Amino acid sequence: MTQTSSTESLLLEIALPVPLRRCFDYLPPADITPSALQPGALVRVPFGHQELIGVLIKVKTESAQDLGKLRHALAIIDPRPALDSELLDLCLWAADYYQCAPGEALQTALPVLLRQGEPAQLRGEPVFRLTTEGKGLPEGALKRSPKQAALLAALQTHHQLSRNDLDLLDIPRSIAKSLIDKGLARIDEIVPSQAPHPAELLREQPLVLSDEQQAAFAQIDYGSFKTYLLDGATGSGKTEIYLQAIEQSLKQGKQALVLVPEIGLTPQTLQRFQRRFNLPIVALHSGLNDRERLDAWLQARDGIARIIIGTRSALFTPLKEPGILIIDEEHDGSFKQQDGFRYSARDLAAVRAHRLGIPLILGSATPSLETLHNAIQGRYQYLRLKARAGNAKPPEIQLLDIRGEILHEGFAQASIDAIGDTLGKGNQVLVFLNRRGYAPTLECHDCGWLANCNHCDARMTVHQTPRHLHCHHCDHQRGIPKRCPSCNSSKIQPIGQGTERSEVVLQQLFPAHKVIRVDRDSTRNKNSMQKLLVDVHSGEPCILVGTQMLAKGHHFADVTLVVIIDADAGLFSTDFRGAERMGQLLLQVAGRAGREEKSGRVILQSHHTDHPLVQTLVQQGYHALADLILHERQITQLPPYRHLALIRAESKQAIAAVNFLQTARKIAEQLQAPHPLLNYLGPLPAMMEKRGDRFRYQLQINSAQRKPLQQLLSELALQLEVSPLAKRVRWSIDVDPQEMG
Repeated sequence: MTQTSSTESLLLEIALPVPLRRCFDYLPPADITPSALQPGALVRVPFGHQELIGVLIKVKTESAQDLGKLRHALAIIDPRPALDSELLDLCLWAADYYQCAPGEALQTALPVLLRQGEPAQLRGEPVFRLTTEGKGLPEGALKRSPKQAALLAALQTHHQLSRNDLDLLDIPRSIAKSLIDKGLARIDEIVPSQAPHPAELLREQPLVLSDEQQAAFAQIDYGSFKTYLLDGATGSGKTEIYLQAIEQSLKQGKQALVLVPEIGLTPQTLQRFQRRFNLPIVALHSGLNDRERLDAWLQARDGIARIIIGTRSALFTPLKEPGILIIDEEHDGSFKQQDGFRYSARDLAAVRAHRLGIPLILGSATPSLETLHNAIQGRYQYLRLKARAGNAKPPEIQLLDIRGEILHEGFAQASIDAIGDTLGKGNQVLVFLNRRGYAPTLECHDCGWLANCNHCDARMTVHQTPRHLHCHHCDHQRGIPKRCPSCNSSKIQPIGQGTERSEVVLQQLFPAHKVIRVDRDSTRNKNSMQKLLVDVHSGEPCILVGTQMLAKGHHFADVTLVVIIDADAGLFSTDFRGAERMGQLLLQVAGRAGREEKSGRVILQSHHTDHPLVQTLVQQGYHALADLILHERQITQLPPYRHLALIRAESKQAIAAVNFLQTARKIAEQLQAPHPLLNYLGPLPAMMEKRGDRFRYQLQINSAQRKPLQQLLSELALQLEVSPLAKRVRWSIDVDPQEMG
């Protein structure tokens, strides 16, 4: 078939999902009209021997390639662009800043089904309605089945209920099925559309703000861009300020985008927002299936969803009427992507909010030092909340020196006594230990053999359910040996404490109370976190034991004691962020105690109670610790006073990774010679030199200014891509790295 004359001089520049820092030129599909060629549209193209879905960047008339060698694109997937100009420009800017292939950055912004070439069409949403027979039932019918009667009454009042409505009313879907089986209800599918705003925006009235909350809330301007740091002690009522700020945005007919660090926090946040607002709310996170995620994405794009709550990648959700952006727990490391497109959702949120001209609120009880520094310097508006909401008092923190103490499976006697006393008073306990598994490793008592991973410079963790050894770095697993592989002794034993072991010990010590373990292993399945926390929210005395998943934003009204088993992790870290993260984690965990009327207590077990960082944190608080670390960072010329980039290389032969990085440094020094404002360090082994059978090395570039660093990295990346050594290693560039390993 021949091309129509209207497009015969046009060329398409397309970004493809390949790790090359360039776009590709194609001829338009045959018999296509120019109006269908919109930037941001998804295009199916031939690429080598396969077909790929790419994003149309622009339509042009000239190409650096030989026109005779260009191939035709096969089809435009959807006449409406999947990405509008705002999101397209944001992704291309981010790809440039984070030194990533443009096609890979754009893939991050697209739901999986769109990446696979499905059209961007909303499907019908199931709703429950009464049949004619159901409508004819008298009041008080089904009284022998209270839950069915409650659902019947709700349907008679509201006429139709979605699945979300059932969840809000705490009615299991099996109850709806019972009514359907009886012929009293049916399921209809309706395609969501942007409904007029309800007369009543709120389902429940806002809380009355304290004077301190009101002072912070009054400073937010909804008509222009500004970044606000909402720095509030745990339990100080930051979420209430988020809710009331969102209400102001909704009143103006705008949408709100809220990012949370953990998938486990999304349902909790969603429920709280659904209780407050009488408008469509959607969640976007990795726990959804591909169809659910696409539906939520489309509802946000079309303006149907007014509030969008999600984890890191939800930052790229299209918004029809953007009004406010909020990042809760902004200090959390999960906002930085650690592979592929290594973007920071927190930092990119500032770029997006600026481009949209809307406010950005960054909330935390323990702000990252970069954010805190920006607020102190006046680049961000600083909103402080020092008091806990209502009558809640900050918890009393007790340092427990365990040097020379006889420990019972990691627990000091004073901690065990405090747990028993708390449970006896009808309250709940949280035990924090940031190590999964039963024990950190296995050791032979006779010869000292340790269960090392064959593929990493790491110990294998002992797990009891099911019994096995597991490397949490490369996922290698093997059985637990009955005898020592080195000396054949039968005296092999688990060494150290993990969450599984703590769970077993606590259940033995307190058999009358439920022990609930929350870590990556116990919350693998969908909704498992919510199921585990049902008992906690019931208020019954129990013990929660878990990892840092418990430290993030959870509200446990009846937890009055927090026991931190090992407060020393991070004190001697080789990562310069170790002390900052230790302070954040300890105070976030401590903040789970005494959140309402009940007073709270925190016990920190430590072998280093006299360490200046521990003393500063306990005696003076996080901000004093932050001042101390910021002073150190200024002297050592580390972020936030300088800008960092890491070039990482890994290979099955260590020499290949070293040679590649030596070449990278040589090219970089030719582009920009080292001087006080820009210097190089490395190649050096990563903190874990070997992982997954690959040797890992890195080259660090430290710059006083961002612009020269970006120029250097852009030129360096292009030269490294064509280097013969690049084919022998896996390599990447990490701008503003959060993990130095």
